[in-house]
Amino acid sequence: MNERRTGWLLVGLLLAQMLMVAWQASGAGTSYLEAGALRVLAPVARVVTGSVGGVEQIGENLRLRSALQVENEQLREENLQLHRQVQRLRELESQVQQLAEAVGYTPPTGGEYRVADVVYADHASWIRTLVLFAPKAHLEVNQAVLTSRGLVGRVVLVADPYAKVQLITDRAASVGALIQRTRRQGLVRGTGTGELELTYLPRQSDVRAGDRVVTSGIDGIFPRGIPIGTVASVETGSDLFHRIHLAPAVDFGTLDHAYILERPGVPEDILSTVPGPASPPTVPAPPPEAGP
Repeated sequence: MNERRTGWLLVGLLLAQMLMVAWQASGAGTSYLEAGALRVLAPVARVVTGSVGGVEQIGENLRLRSALQVENEQLREENLQLHRQVQRLRELESQVQQLAEAVGYTPPTGGEYRVADVVYADHASWIRTLVLFAPKAHLEVNQAVLTSRGLVGRVVLVADPYAKVQLITDRAASVGALIQRTRRQGLVRGTGTGELELTYLPRQSDVRAGDRVVTSGIDGIFPRGIPIGTVASVETGSDLFHRIHLAPAVDFGTLDHAYILERPGVPEDILSTVPGPASPPTVPAPPPEAGP
């Protein structure tokens, strides 16, 4: 509708211009008529010209807005792709760091160890367990499980290539331990709440917050020298023993892999010195009977 109105106005302006030219050609005395027509038509022409320019500007703005929307969508997509790449690079960096720790890590016993992936973790109940996937490990019950930071637990069930691991924070778990600074031995127990307690240390024992606690090797399962945790607090009461709380050396909530320790067997020369079953005593034969 606006375009049709604008077209009629342009036609009217052209007719008025033709009339002005005709009056000029007829001779003198037309200046007053020409001036009057100019006063009437000039404002109209200005409005029409402005309207046409405004319509063109609106169209240009719409085209620019559409182009900006397309560019904005492209930038959003590029930003999303970059964010995903950053996430992948961070994950790769974490994996490289873990592999570097694995390459440079030597178990304190010098035994063989196999890397295993954590496929399940139960931290919600009193029974704290992991399930490991270890296709290259020779799995056995009571194998020690650890990381480069410290002790994790022990294998309690094997379904090759999977192993169920009891964490040291489990309520039923216990580990022979000693305070590294004083060599005082005790027993570390799980509380089922993610914490540890060091028990059977007499009240006169020298124990301080910050003392490091490692495995003592006296339980027959865990080799000596594996970090267990750090003394967080010491409570002295009316009991004969300290009540010592430990902060675990391992952050069990971030585990995605662990090491299963394959301890070397007992050397043959040691086995050869172990006496076998006792032989039954020999009974001497009776003497022959004397003849008649």
